[in-house]
Amino acid sequence: MTWLLLAGAILTEVAATMSLRASEGLRKKRWIPAVAGFYLAAFGLLTVTLSLGMPVGIAYGIWAASGVALTAIGARVFFKERLTLRMSLGIVLIAIGIVVIELGATH
Repeated sequence: MTWLLLAGAILTEVAATMSLRASEGLRKKRWIPAVAGFYLAAFGLLTVTLSLGMPVGIAYGIWAASGVALTAIGARVFFKERLTLRMSLGIVLIAIGIVVIELGATH
């Protein structure tokens, strides 16, 4: 259950960041409720995840790293932003790091 909540926190944080990008620096006011709502949901889900006993180092590390990787991919998909080979390598390294953190948490 904690992993599903963490996944929800990650996805809502990425949705918030994508909404922030769509708002063009909050100039498009119609995006402000989405930005605020998604960020509140992300922090709320992360809070519940931590309250259920997931160690903060694991939860925050995975939340932050996954958010960075998924945001870069989302920016490419939705806004046609560049995703260089170096950035792609960074995403692969993030994924490897998440697996290592996961494996370390189970031992």
